[in-house]
Amino acid sequence: MGGGAGGLRRRSDETAPETWPARASIWLGTKERWRRAPPGTVLIACTVALLFLSLLFLDGQENASLVWQTAGAKLTAMSKVMHHPPDSMKPRDDASSTGGATAADELLGGLLVPGFDRSPCRSRYETSHYFKHSPFAPSSYLLRKLRAYEARHKRCGPGTPLYAKSVEHLRSGGRVEVDAAMECNYLVWLPYNGLGNRMMSLVSTFLYALLTDRVVLVHSPADFTDLFCEPFPDATWVLPPDFPIANLSKLGQNPDQSYRNLLDTKKIIVNEPYVFLNLGHERDIDKMFYCRDDQLVLAKVKWLLVYSDVYFVPSLYSMGEFHGELHRLFPAVESVSHLLARYLLHPTNSVWGLVTRYYDSYLADAKQRIGVQIRMFNFARIPVDDMYHQILACSRQEHILPEIDGDEDDLGTTKNGTTNSDATDAVATAGGPTTAILIASLYADYYERLRSRYYEHAAKGGATTVSVFQPSHEEVQVEGRRGHNQKALAEIYLLSFSEVLLTSGTSTFGYMSSSLAGLRPVMLYPARGHKVPKPPCVRLVTMEPCLHRPASMECQANVVDKEFLARHVMVCEDEGLGIKLFG
Repeated sequence: MGGGAGGLRRRSDETAPETWPARASIWLGTKERWRRAPPGTVLIACTVALLFLSLLFLDGQENASLVWQTAGAKLTAMSKVMHHPPDSMKPRDDASSTGGATAADELLGGLLVPGFDRSPCRSRYETSHYFKHSPFAPSSYLLRKLRAYEARHKRCGPGTPLYAKSVEHLRSGGRVEVDAAMECNYLVWLPYNGLGNRMMSLVSTFLYALLTDRVVLVHSPADFTDLFCEPFPDATWVLPPDFPIANLSKLGQNPDQSYRNLLDTKKIIVNEPYVFLNLGHERDIDKMFYCRDDQLVLAKVKWLLVYSDVYFVPSLYSMGEFHGELHRLFPAVESVSHLLARYLLHPTNSVWGLVTRYYDSYLADAKQRIGVQIRMFNFARIPVDDMYHQILACSRQEHILPEIDGDEDDLGTTKNGTTNSDATDAVATAGGPTTAILIASLYADYYERLRSRYYEHAAKGGATTVSVFQPSHEEVQVEGRRGHNQKALAEIYLLSFSEVLLTSGTSTFGYMSSSLAGLRPVMLYPARGHKVPKPPCVRLVTMEPCLHRPASMECQANVVDKEFLARHVMVCEDEGLGIKLFG
């Protein structure tokens, strides 16, 4: 995390999101490079300096967002904006040309309801102006279920008499009787792991609530606040701080009230005030959750606590009792995550400001936006040069990045031996249509190489202007920090506004970007065994996320349409042990 925000005054109740690092490349690096800077660079640098100085007189979250936009953007982006200003700094309204929503479809085909106050959550009705693809219309049955859920949440949510009665029942250990016919049953979602995992898990938990007529409440620790707006009208989904079960974030993976512990001790489940469900990626999870008889038991428990970091939707399709309902909700099986994520997950104004300022300043004027998400996992770590070689090989195979004139070797060294690090931030300009490449990665290496590639070589045919951008490079994934999560969420949404996506296999960050975008991405294969994979990538035929570790469970009472499962629930391309939804 870089400098540039040292002089910020911050609210006493929260630390502002850390600034995106103002790397040396913004100032063209060494003195020698400064001296040979092209005309106009001094003006650009002075503009950057003035923006940073202005932080001394600004306050709070808004100035941190300003730094995110200015310091995080490379000189490439700034030069382009100054010399090639966009025709409009407003959201683009031409998404319909690529299948996306138009200004007339702010409700995303009926997923959203009108009537929300726009000011507390601008993203709710504005994302339709930025999405380029909307391939699936929600079914009329899904829309009816969403409206019914909203009404139930309004009746049963925090602050209502029915919620108060349910909490009293929980507080008493189940001794206070409640009307057996009372409709309010709850799922308390407990977040853990990274942001992409949390988003997938929250979407899955909400779908389970739709299937079982429960109300979702979100436990929101400090690092999960100020990320997403309230999704339901006239109600909150945030679990109140006086919830009777204390220390929810410290329950761990296997507390006494976990379903399998209750089964092992032969307790009568229906008499329990609540049941803890571990549906995460670990080996020892509550596998019996996926069996019909156990679902009948759990249906009688008023409070279920769901601890999960995975997209467990594919496993719901293997449960015979839900099969017909899922088919009515989602006639196109591939649409589940896409539709529910767009319905449920709306960035707060703090995050949305980061997204729109960056997009409108650096990406809006491009004719095509290519999102490139690169994640290197420890189990598949290879040298940066090898990873860059894999990206270029994939690009050639699937025709993703613009081709260049001239020769360049796979390590990014030019013909005269000068390394790419000697090139200043620049744009491969041709005066024609523009292509913007947005890099989302923890590391700066891939941005540096691609930036130099298009600085030193014109796009093939000379008809396209290519610019390369990277908002941040955190170097490591940091869990438990709100500022980190806000910037990660902003980059997920920036990627989702692309026309083309190249993502990394097994990355939940990439999964959520694709789902929100409504795009089937090209996916880089993980370098298993620390070897560059051949082929380097695959063009996916579904935008659904992968469930990496499905529960291996045989439930005798489950009646499953095996032919349907064979067609629509198959092995993931990037994880041989995982399953995902197809078509």
